[in-house]
Amino acid sequence: MKRYLYIIMLLLLPVSLFAQERKVQNKPYIDYRRLHYGFFVGVHMQDMEFTNNGFVTANGEQWVADIASYNPGFTVGVLADLRLSNHFSLRLLPTLHFGQNTIKFRDTASDLRESQQVKTTYLAFPLHVKFAAERFNNYRPYITAGIAPMMNLTVKKQRPILFKKFDCMVEVGMGCDFYLPFFKLIPELKFAFSLTDVLEKDRKDLLDENYLKFTHSVDKVVSKMIVLSLYFE
Repeated sequence: MKRYLYIIMLLLLPVSLFAQERKVQNKPYIDYRRLHYGFFVGVHMQDMEFTNNGFVTANGEQWVADIASYNPGFTVGVLADLRLSNHFSLRLLPTLHFGQNTIKFRDTASDLRESQQVKTTYLAFPLHVKFAAERFNNYRPYITAGIAPMMNLTVKKQRPILFKKFDCMVEVGMGCDFYLPFFKLIPELKFAFSLTDVLEKDRKDLLDENYLKFTHSVDKVVSKMIVLSLYFE
């Protein structure tokens, strides 16, 4: 008999979780505004995926490249949200990403190693479609997806690897609106994947042609990013 009571209790547990009491809503009409604004801050991790091709120099060197270490970066931006319906909205998010990575080069023939510090300042203009669930009490989960044209403001020449100034990423994310008495707080986790090859193969900038071996050893470089943000509306 006790076993059946435990089973009934387990079956009723999800029902009890969803059957929460309704509470007084904070900011009850904020989502009915046609257009509203906010700002956000956050942290991110940048990654680069290198496609090495096995190029061998005249001296018998064969270099491979990869990201050796990851450093958290800083993200800041503003938000403009246009309401399309009860569940959909269109968001424009001008953003600045400040980050830094270290690229390690290794000669597979002699195990010689080189490195390059890459500091980036991305100016991005993501355009997202947001789908939000029904609001319950003072929270409302959502998912979002969109495209983000980006410009790197800190491209440095005369380096082993040169990256293009422009990139374009697909972004997908999830978050939850929390309605506080005076504003809306929104934590969001977002994943970004580049649609383009950011490796600059035309190295007319080089004065030291010895650096060409690093560019010739890589076929493609694709950027990735994970961003954790806090929005304030």
